[in-house]
Amino acid sequence: MELIDKKELEINHENTTKKIAFYLQDGVEILDFAGPMEVFSYAGFEVFTVSKTRDTILSQGILKIVPDYSLQAAPKADILAFFGGNASRAYQDNEVIDWVQKQENIEYYFSVCTGAFILAEAGILENKTATTFHTALNGLEKDYPKTEVLKDVRYVDHGNVITTAGISAGIDGALHLVAKIQGFNNARKVAYYIEYDKWTPGEGLLLTDIDPYHYFMEVDNLKDYLGTYEFDNGLNVEVKFNERENSIYALLEGQNYPLFYLNKDTFKGVNGYQVRFQRDLNGSVSGYHSSEDKTILYKKLN
Repeated sequence: MELIDKKELEINHENTTKKIAFYLQDGVEILDFAGPMEVFSYAGFEVFTVSKTRDTILSQGILKIVPDYSLQAAPKADILAFFGGNASRAYQDNEVIDWVQKQENIEYYFSVCTGAFILAEAGILENKTATTFHTALNGLEKDYPKTEVLKDVRYVDHGNVITTAGISAGIDGALHLVAKIQGFNNARKVAYYIEYDKWTPGEGLLLTDIDPYHYFMEVDNLKDYLGTYEFDNGLNVEVKFNERENSIYALLEGQNYPLFYLNKDTFKGVNGYQVRFQRDLNGSVSGYHSSEDKTILYKKLN
């Protein structure tokens, strides 16, 4: 039986899933919702789409979408998400805003681009700090003076409300929300799977006590593990450092594989196996064991 460190329990929540409703309006920006949808689906969230009716909507005049539910039939969600692209169709519709306001026990509100206007109109951004698409910042500030609007930030986390700048910024905000709910390791795993290798963890503004990155960004011994090690079938594996993430990767046959920090000398690979580094009497890393077969010591070569 393998013991799990208490800190690991606090920071790795891979089985934590949420139901998230994506409200989509006709003309919605494709990447606004498609990017976060990719993130949340990889994280195991139950994602469903809602619109005023179930009539087919057209995203940017290209993509036809049939919503899963109308407002009247939409099931309860843990998270409500709103997106830009013709957002005025939603935030100027009293029936839509009334539906938003009547949703109970919502854990998080999430918006991308001008989807923030829907949250603002529903009163959710009142006395909060938020952001939106760069061409709409002045409008949000003017129309909703009780909201502090930031103009040079990727996303704003104000507790249970996360607003992001436009389009691609929604991916960053979605990864951040996954990190808050499931832990940084799982968010990093999602970023790896969707090949979003430009993600800078914590790049947005956090106005909350929950910081899913602090524990990992404070780890200061990661460079101890760098070097070349033995691997199976006569191959070698190189452990490399990623400064942007303050994390390490295993380079094997030209491909990078993330190693997820659990505690000192112990990591988890994308295959789920644990890697435990071994140190010599001088405290230097001399090799590693894999939980796949703990009897084998893979030696450090240099």
